[in-house]
Amino acid sequence: MELSDRAIDRVIHPTAAFPSVVTTPSVQEEPDSWLNSPLNPKNRIDSLDVLEKPLWRIDGCTAFGTQFYAVPVYMAPLAPLRVDLFIPSHSDVPKHLRGVLDLDVAFHTRSAKRIAHLGITRHLLRLLQSWTIQGSFSAQQYARLSWGTRIVLDKLSTRVEDCGLRVSRQHQVEMQLLSLESLRHKWPDVTFPPTLNIHELEYVSQIHDSVSLVRYGGQSWIFKAITSHTRFMYHELRNLLTVPPHQNIISRPVHLVTKPCGFGGKTGVLGFMLEYHSRGSVRDLIPFYRLHNLTTLADEVKWSYQLASALLHLRETSDIFYPDLRLDNIVLTDSGDVVMVDFEQRGVWCEFAAPEVNAIDYMRLVATSKDISEENKARYANILGGLLPNWEDKEKNVTYSMTANGYNTPWSCLTAKEQEACEVYMLGRVLWCIFEAQSAPQKAAVWVSYLWEPAHEFPLYTRTPKPMRDLINNCTKGRKVGLSHLIVREKDKLVLSGLDTTIESTPQQVQDEAQAWWLNELDLSERWIERRSEGLQNGTWNQNYYNRPTLAEVRNTIRAFAVEIGLAV
Repeated sequence: MELSDRAIDRVIHPTAAFPSVVTTPSVQEEPDSWLNSPLNPKNRIDSLDVLEKPLWRIDGCTAFGTQFYAVPVYMAPLAPLRVDLFIPSHSDVPKHLRGVLDLDVAFHTRSAKRIAHLGITRHLLRLLQSWTIQGSFSAQQYARLSWGTRIVLDKLSTRVEDCGLRVSRQHQVEMQLLSLESLRHKWPDVTFPPTLNIHELEYVSQIHDSVSLVRYGGQSWIFKAITSHTRFMYHELRNLLTVPPHQNIISRPVHLVTKPCGFGGKTGVLGFMLEYHSRGSVRDLIPFYRLHNLTTLADEVKWSYQLASALLHLRETSDIFYPDLRLDNIVLTDSGDVVMVDFEQRGVWCEFAAPEVNAIDYMRLVATSKDISEENKARYANILGGLLPNWEDKEKNVTYSMTANGYNTPWSCLTAKEQEACEVYMLGRVLWCIFEAQSAPQKAAVWVSYLWEPAHEFPLYTRTPKPMRDLINNCTKGRKVGLSHLIVREKDKLVLSGLDTTIESTPQQVQDEAQAWWLNELDLSERWIERRSEGLQNGTWNQNYYNRPTLAEVRNTIRAFAVEIGLAV
């Protein structure tokens, strides 16, 4: 089954348990014939050669290969105004063109280096080149655009002249922005850093959807901003401005970044600047360092202790929970220490999350789906309503309103003790990655591919010391076998796991397998939620349901192991 946005609803998400109410694909594929054959000259792209003097650069992509970080290098130096290029859903692109443009690869590949050779990247650069030469996008126009403006490609075609690009201003994003005065009114207890106009920053590159590398004052900085749903940015900003400092938590923002809005005379705070750690995320560093013998057991123990200490610090000194623990959100300093980043509190994919979180999140994913019937959605919405009466406000409100638990519905349903148990679970998964020197706990994840794909999966151990194995196993009590034991990403398709490689599973077989698995998983989750609600009501519920260790116990166990092998942490 080909990777696309429809594969998410029909296989990867719990919505796969129910019949889809979405109409058939807008692209009706004809049977294989000369008319749609890639050998037919009319279906061939003019050229995918690298341009000699490109006017644009693609710094990566997101949104399953439909949003590209397009940079007009001919305007350099330029401010980080983030005018991304959006293309149609892959499901709306003819099959022969999907193959030529490597769209299935773009679905799970993110970084600039790894998508540079893809057909879609080279094709988009040619489209932008032609569009710019025609005078459709000037530096003056760029400087005046509203925050979050998009370049939209409505139709992908083999012919450059048939692919019309247009500028789509997203005025609603600037309407969401709050002024510094408004933030001061909302957060009277907060001390704010100084402000900078966005045009004082020089764009360098896009690291992530919400993370840009910029230059200011002769130094490199991280500019954190979101081009939609700005409430998450404000929530993270408050978290970072109020959490007591810790050496293994990203330091306080050094500047707020503002931009005059195009209407109302408002100057909105659209992001903030953070210290830049040039080594980057440990996700790609750990397997590379291990391969070249650049790390030792002492490093792994130190990093594990630092993470446990940082999580315990959050729990003991603030009301901030941390639902985003995975290697992507841990960076390495020049001194060789780890630092936790990303405090939006949106959460992680189900492969990283604790089963308690997943059970509730499955309800949310079904209740908010646009792909299934209102009747099925209502059932799970009612279950969520019993857990968190205002859950719909968290999901639907696009403007910022101060809330202690942020906008994460599953974690907001949990008690503080339950949240700690879930943090311990995620920490256990991360510790496994550290000691096993793997980029993730799961091979061939559907959502994303890695520069260094995992060689083996959790909970298989090949090099972790026994005391740490025992700790990881205790931290991850309650772990379940996921959908990945039935359906996996093989290269750029979803296939049934364990099937003879000479036999290709059909899309219907994949969907049928996913439907059966999700029906059972939803039933188990619903029954667990019922038991929890009854137990909380009568006072018999064990809030550490799987009897995992506390964060303090995890930290102390790591410290004891360090002492045992003669290390100081």
